Amino acid sequence: MKRILTLSALTAAIGFQALAPSLWAAEALVGTWRLARQELNGQAGDFEPLTLQVAQAGDKLSFAFSMPVNEIYFVSLTYTLRLDGSAADIKNANGQKIGTIQMTRSASQYTFNMKGPGRPDSQGTLTVSADGKTLISESGATQSGRPMHSKQTFTRY
Repeated sequence: MKRILTLSALTAAIGFQALAPSLWAAEALVGTWRLARQELNGQAGDFEPLTLQVAQAGDKLSFAFSMPVNEIYFVSLTYTLRLDGSAADIKNANGQKIGTIQMTRSASQYTFNMKGPGRPDSQGTLTVSADGKTLISESGATQSGRPMHSKQTFTRY
């Protein structure tokens, strides 16, 4: 009997490890998102087309922001991070570090902090809608002594 319980426990442990990669794939942010609306301090404004591609490899998420130039999308900003609050490098289109980002998750909301030289530190959230079709990015910063609030609405593509 003891041998059967030990074998069952071992089988369960191996089974859970085999499932772990598929559990990582369930991250709500993973996919392609297109910017549908942008606001600054509550005022809707014009915006350039922007696509956000979020991919997952194990416990890391990779973010790539791209914009079209002559109908060809070029990546303008990237970062790869863990959702444990550790700092990750933000890189521009040339692969140069332009700042850092830290991110954590609770349910379908992600909290981030961005820092970089020559720009104000910003804090914000990414929230995926219950149906998984909309992503809202909200962030705040103080620029020249004035509080700034940005809200971007993305739709899943």
